[in-house]
Amino acid sequence: MKQIYSDVIQFRGSHYDFGYMQGNLLKDSFTIQNRNKQWKIRRPRFIITAEEVKDAILPFAPGIWDELLGLQDALGWTIEEVLQEFGGYRLEYMKSGCSIFTGSDYMIRNYDYHPKTYEGRYTIYQPTDQGYAVIGPSQRITGRMDGMNEKGLALGYNFMHRKKPEDGFICNMIGRIVLENCATVGEAITLLKEIPHRHSFSYIVLDEEEETFVVEATPRGVEVRKSNVCTNHFELLKDENRHHLDDSYKRMEAIKKQESKVTDAYKAFRLLNDPDKGVFSTQYKNWAGTIHTSAYFPKQKKAWFALGGNREPIIFDFNQWLRGENMKTKQILGVVDTELPFVHMEANVR
Repeated sequence: MKQIYSDVIQFRGSHYDFGYMQGNLLKDSFTIQNRNKQWKIRRPRFIITAEEVKDAILPFAPGIWDELLGLQDALGWTIEEVLQEFGGYRLEYMKSGCSIFTGSDYMIRNYDYHPKTYEGRYTIYQPTDQGYAVIGPSQRITGRMDGMNEKGLALGYNFMHRKKPEDGFICNMIGRIVLENCATVGEAITLLKEIPHRHSFSYIVLDEEEETFVVEATPRGVEVRKSNVCTNHFELLKDENRHHLDDSYKRMEAIKKQESKVTDAYKAFRLLNDPDKGVFSTQYKNWAGTIHTSAYFPKQKKAWFALGGNREPIIFDFNQWLRGENMKTKQILGVVDTELPFVHMEANVR
């Protein structure tokens, strides 16, 4: 068992200033030290051309480009180094798990991945230049692995496969762009159909209108369906599915089998967070162990968050924060059933 933490990072201001602040926080961190070492032994499977990435980002999220420039100035890196690490365009992605279950007024999400990729950052950011305020955990600093914005749009994504990648944005940057730019499920679906996808993922969206949509997205096409359960296989784009889907179907069946007993959001949270329910995963060595469970409430504008299993969630009142009252929680603690190292907590994580 390992005790882990996520830092709560709160900021109101321009994207550039947000990037500069984050760069200063990251300068001497384990995250940056480990990433630098990882690139020395791992060859990138993509090409970074600054102008091409800039041209790709600006039509969708010019503010995020400014954030990247702030990171560059604070870290003293070249723009190519910043884009390779934080640009969210053309980056490779390993396999992972993840499960999502929604009710009419909540979304519960298990984030399943490898500890050495987890940054331990829970961000609450309100731009003053453009875009909506967003609450949720970050991935690769600039991306969001799940979250909710000030309009009540909640989003999470689930990995499908990385076969036949094409030029495009990776999942966490797509999540960030959608949450900063879209007020409703309809707007999110439109953007997800327009934006270029690097890999194949399902994006699950819920807003105050109480309907959940699953957007099945690949570099070759996008399909949309209604559903309140999603794991790691496509229902419409079945030709895109991986061959080995037993674990994905097993988690989906576990949710559906117990769904009738879920009468409120807390029971839904327990369904995903309790290891004995069949959804929470301990496959950390296989890049598919549950690291956190998130919950979002579009109407209440509240967010729950827990690190590890069998945990009571930390509750964040996003509405209060939007009115100017900072969160008192500075760090979220949890316990995960693994001895594998976390990139933000230990040195020499390869």
